[in-house]
Amino acid sequence: MIWLLLGIAVLLGVALPAQVGVNAQLRIGLGHPLVAATVSFAVGTLALLAVTLVARPGMPSTQQLIRLPWWQWTGGVLGAIYIAATIILAPRLGAAALLAAIVAGQMLASLVLDHFGLLGFPVVPVSWWRVVGIALIFGGVLLVQVPRS
Repeated sequence: MIWLLLGIAVLLGVALPAQVGVNAQLRIGLGHPLVAATVSFAVGTLALLAVTLVARPGMPSTQQLIRLPWWQWTGGVLGAIYIAATIILAPRLGAAALLAAIVAGQMLASLVLDHFGLLGFPVVPVSWWRVVGIALIFGGVLLVQVPRS
């Protein structure tokens, strides 16, 4: 089962550079990165709305919404920042360097989240092996970003 889940995660990773490329082209077509990010988010919102209507998971009550901590509302803002930033950075860095740097940042943040069990993640203490793994990822970022000829 874990291999299936990891396989799905790898496929999601395959989709990310495609998403970045599509959104970068959307920027060219629409003329501005913020307009492209807004359109991208709007299309994604409509797609999620359609899936939600078909799946009928039930909607939260007003009380459930009111009781949520403020920080649980920030996921959409973080997603919007991510989409807008990738639209701006993709043409400047290229797909490989951009995604390598993003993965490096994700791994660094994940190490901290795991170690302290933040945001609902199970506690997984920092080990030397994990630190070495992340250092290798950062080394990969440097190798991917070697100046182009």
